[in-house]
Amino acid sequence: MTALARSTAKSTLLPALMAFGLGLGVITVAGHVQATALHDAAHDARHANGFPCH
Repeated sequence: MTALARSTAKSTLLPALMAFGLGLGVITVAGHVQATALHDAAHDARHANGFPCH
């Protein structure tokens, strides 16, 4: 039983670190990019996926 509990604890560390890194990256990029660049990227992504936006 103890080995199973240790294995589970180790397997949750990597996803938690990856989620933290992704979140930190998103906050960093969103903090440094201009608002028009974010709008243009979202606009282009909507058109690429076939969603009408205007």
